[in-house]
Amino acid sequence: MSDWNKQIIEEFRANDGKVGGHFANKTLLILHTTGAKSGKERLNPVATFEDDERLVIVASKNGAPTNPDWYYNLVANPVVGVEYGTEQFQAQATITSEPERTELYEKMVNEFAGFAEYKEKTTRVIPVITLTRLN
Repeated sequence: MSDWNKQIIEEFRANDGKVGGHFANKTLLILHTTGAKSGKERLNPVATFEDDERLVIVASKNGAPTNPDWYYNLVANPVVGVEYGTEQFQAQATITSEPERTELYEKMVNEFAGFAEYKEKTTRVIPVITLTRLN
């Protein structure tokens, strides 16, 4: 895990799911995935918003040409752990398809303006994932 992710996770846990800096006043979750190859637990802070009973996350990787590693982990193992605010629960990850993918991506842009830039920086279609609580 990068030092940056580690610092965000520590701040998130110490402040009931809130962090400062670049993510001040934004909603994050900590995504627990199982490594597709290693089988080891991986933790990643991820921007999110609520859509009815689901949480929505985007595999943007800041507009990089490839998806983030956590995306491949949840494709291989779609039952994930989620830390959201002060809650911890299991969720079913579902990759959205069109037209829902685009609709949810635009909602993410409304929450986090940087996602508009990420879409422009890459030629790949950035995956949008919904997380539905299991417990």
